[in-house]
Amino acid sequence: MNIETTRRSLLTGSGALALGFSLTGDLLAQQPAAPALPGDLKLFPKVSSWLRIEANGRVRLLVGKVELGQGILTALAQLCAEELEIDLARLDITSGDTQLVPDEGVTAGSFSMPNCGSAVRQVSAEARQILISLAAAKLNADATKLTVSDGTVKALDGKSVTYWDLVAGRELEIEASGKAPIRPRETRRYAGKHVPRIDIPAKVTGDLIFVQDQRPQGMLHGRVLRPPAYDAKLVKFEAAEVEKMPGVVKVVRNGDFVGVIAEREEQAINAVVRLQSITQWDLPKASETQDTVHAWLLKQPEKLIVIKDLPNKAVPVDAQTVEAAYKRPYHMHASIGPSTAIGLLDAQGVTHVDTHSQSVFETSQAIAEMLGVDKAKVHCRHVQGSGCYGHNGADDAAADAALLAQAVPGKPVRIQWSRNDEHKWEPYGSAMLVKTKARVDAKGDILDWTLDLWSTSHGTRPSGRAGNLLPARMLEKPFELPTPVNGGPPNYAADRNAIAIYEFPGQVVNTHFLTNFAARASSTRGLGAYANVFSIESFMDELAHRAKADPVEYRLRYLKDERARAVLQKTAEMLNWAKPEKAAGRGRGIAFARYKGLATYCAVAMEVEVDRRSGVVRVLRVVSASDAGEVVAPDGVKNQIEGGVVQSLSWTLKEAVRFDAAGVKTSDWVSYPILTFSEVPPITVELIDRPGAPFLGAGEASQGPTSAALANAIFDAVGVRLRDIPFTPARLKAAMG
Repeated sequence: MNIETTRRSLLTGSGALALGFSLTGDLLAQQPAAPALPGDLKLFPKVSSWLRIEANGRVRLLVGKVELGQGILTALAQLCAEELEIDLARLDITSGDTQLVPDEGVTAGSFSMPNCGSAVRQVSAEARQILISLAAAKLNADATKLTVSDGTVKALDGKSVTYWDLVAGRELEIEASGKAPIRPRETRRYAGKHVPRIDIPAKVTGDLIFVQDQRPQGMLHGRVLRPPAYDAKLVKFEAAEVEKMPGVVKVVRNGDFVGVIAEREEQAINAVVRLQSITQWDLPKASETQDTVHAWLLKQPEKLIVIKDLPNKAVPVDAQTVEAAYKRPYHMHASIGPSTAIGLLDAQGVTHVDTHSQSVFETSQAIAEMLGVDKAKVHCRHVQGSGCYGHNGADDAAADAALLAQAVPGKPVRIQWSRNDEHKWEPYGSAMLVKTKARVDAKGDILDWTLDLWSTSHGTRPSGRAGNLLPARMLEKPFELPTPVNGGPPNYAADRNAIAIYEFPGQVVNTHFLTNFAARASSTRGLGAYANVFSIESFMDELAHRAKADPVEYRLRYLKDERARAVLQKTAEMLNWAKPEKAAGRGRGIAFARYKGLATYCAVAMEVEVDRRSGVVRVLRVVSASDAGEVVAPDGVKNQIEGGVVQSLSWTLKEAVRFDAAGVKTSDWVSYPILTFSEVPPITVELIDRPGAPFLGAGEASQGPTSAALANAIFDAVGVRLRDIPFTPARLKAAMG
């Protein structure tokens, strides 16, 4: 761990200088009124917050968003190198370090490109403009006649100067103006082009880039004793025997939190195993199970949030009513690499934590509250972890490591959860119940649409609060879980995508929000959008078949947004929708959504084959068209759509958390199966690029449409409508009778 790094040392350690620029005199006077700064540049308008030119000819980009495998750092590098007119190879990126980079909040919600990407593009353009102005003065040349190649500014007479020559020995500070022009599309070298991902080579060659791989000098190993079930209380504990075991350095107890620190990992594991056999817990009374949870949702105290209330008051009395109900179970993140963190308490009383958390700033503040120290005394640094989109156990592991590090000052303590820990203790994606109702006329046209959804919170990230950290709730003086909230305006959390993009004559949408939990829950990819889009698009398919209408044509009746229509029609063309090749046991399905109603447009269509005897569904091929606005990294956007399809197929076909009063039962890959490589179908993705349009964010666009397209394809294949996820062979066989 680099425990000495600070923002000051980063800015001065290698002869680097903060980049902030000053536009003065006639040049400033000639500028039009400053436009609003884009994205997160509004929060951190100083150019020096984002960029610096290093004396060794390197350029460093500082960003708060982090790499989760979604390729964001590559896209940001493309934007920065493009606008600064430097080679990509000259650019270094520091991300997710709470002492060094702007606090851009959580890396989530497909906000990285809209908020961070737009800021990086503009701030890099500002940097280029002032550097060219400085070069013009130094070369006694017309700024409009200068050219830039990899950071070298050239005049018509052949004279040149480099960026690093221009800023050597100077600190230039200014806030971004928002006036610097973006480079024309026809001149671009990187933005909009395929660029190899900068994080892939190390992953392919097995370099030690994941936090799970880190082994700092002098490191000790920690493990935490987990209770057998939620809300269990420690009633019998004796550490003396375990403290004498080989390699054990210390057994730490604070209330119901128990951890072991040892010299080697297997010694820590053995110590926890022994503790499990001699420790007694008071188990809670009987609770709900995965089979009763949807009935439980209907019985809980709720907060009714009406997010759309435009009923059609002119529906004729003879209109027919169609209703359906759809269910989503609790889903795991099921990260391939168990949550890991490394904590260190240094001589200055600062706790340093290497973590794969998506919310390093908020997590550092929550850890500070847990430890009872000023937030400046906790430093979190993001290190990539092997797999997760959402709030898994990373933040809790970071808190575990921070707590154990207090017991051995000066020694790094590595915490890695076991597979059992990861499966049983991470926050899951919330179970949901969605009820839809439509009133239709004799032709099957929709006259009025109502959707009611029941859900617990999808957002218990640390958010700067210790009570959202698992170990903090187990201490002798425990921190209480803050009352969960729905996380923002309509379409942001439980009700994300609950408002259909279709223009019906009437539409009412009600969120029945619960603050109680049947199982620990928080953010999984897409939050409520997965279940809501599944419900809306399944119901649209049901209504289309009831009206004896083509499912694509039926959707187009109510879809007025031209970009939405283009995506749906393109996807249908990709599957050759107009010319079906019907075969026994085979079917096709299609679904569409605009993520959050304001991000990427995405449609998914697929062909499936159903074995009636076994109930096994085989997905033969998947196609998808998407409109993510202007595309900076085409391959990266395609990867996100493809990855969302694969993840959604796994959720929809296989995954469900099983639990009862004795705890969570899905504790390994046998009890919680996921899609295997052999089950992944061919996936074709096409992008509708919109040069000059805002970045929309594509990371969570395809999960919802995929689940509904699958349900619709199964119905087309065997005439059975599945509304209860997952679509297991047993469930499908039962539905087929």
